[in-house]
Amino acid sequence: MREACRLRRRALLAAARAVLVALWASAASAAPFAYITNQGSHDVSVIDLAALRVVATVPVGAAPAGVVAASARGEVFVANAAAHSVTVLDMATQRALGSFPAGQGAVGLDASADGARLFVADWFGQRLRVYDSARRAEIASVPLGRAPAGVAALPDGSAAWVAERDEDRVALVDVASQRVLARVPVGAHPFALLLDGPRARLYVLNVESDDLSVVDTATRRVIATLRTGRAPYGAALADGGRRLYVTNQHAESVSVFDAESLALLQTLDGFGYPEGIAAHGDRVCVVNWMDDAVSVLDAASGRRLADIPVGRNPRAFGAFIGAFTGAFIGAAAPAVRTAAP
Repeated sequence: MREACRLRRRALLAAARAVLVALWASAASAAPFAYITNQGSHDVSVIDLAALRVVATVPVGAAPAGVVAASARGEVFVANAAAHSVTVLDMATQRALGSFPAGQGAVGLDASADGARLFVADWFGQRLRVYDSARRAEIASVPLGRAPAGVAALPDGSAAWVAERDEDRVALVDVASQRVLARVPVGAHPFALLLDGPRARLYVLNVESDDLSVVDTATRRVIATLRTGRAPYGAALADGGRRLYVTNQHAESVSVFDAESLALLQTLDGFGYPEGIAAHGDRVCVVNWMDDAVSVLDAASGRRLADIPVGRNPRAFGAFIGAFTGAFIGAAAPAVRTAAP
């Protein structure tokens, strides 16, 4: 009788723990998180955008820069440029699952909408590498021009646009055939890319000509060139896709365009060498490399809501905001090959 009571109490405690875990996971998934790569401190600051504070600091490989939050997988991929690797973070626990080798200098990252494919621009290897996200295995490797930087994957993962920075052009790469389908000349030294699916546009940020090329993805031609501030680095669609925000590194400003008409609406000043930028809901996050901080803006007005301290020399190059759905709770984590940090 005593043994039966003891076993029952143990079962009740286990059930209570399971309920607490489920409640925690539900709470964790309710708010979006911003994953900020800090190149100087070799870690990632995780910001709860509902609470507007850092909730975790995760060590990764050397000199992290590129990042993409694959919400459908509940994982975040971080490019460690100096470690030649990619670190995988778990959105549920905000911890690193491990790292795997990724070419000679991973910079830009993107993922398919379902998170099944990861796209990595290998800067020194001069190619686009495509990985099966679950297996962490390379499934395609396509040679490119000099200094491939930003990547913008098609939602279905069948292809991706890549900025060939030192060639002053962008390339459309097909995964199945592992070849370049098209190349489009743009401004001087294109770096970041942003795909606008509803408008069939690709926004290309040209860091040396201080402008933004708008490419029609159907005709694969430049249809407009927008003047920005000096050295545009990152771009994000915000306010329900109505506004296009662009960070200008050397001007220490953010340009805001009407995404439909492409007219300049306003220029926001007072940033510290802004680099990465991403939007979620009614908020925009601007990453300030010189200030070691992230500025959170109201998407509709551009009004500054908060400045959040992070690690040293933050970059956050890519789609760094994710909202974990809870789909992977309880599932076995995929194997990760560990690479040298």
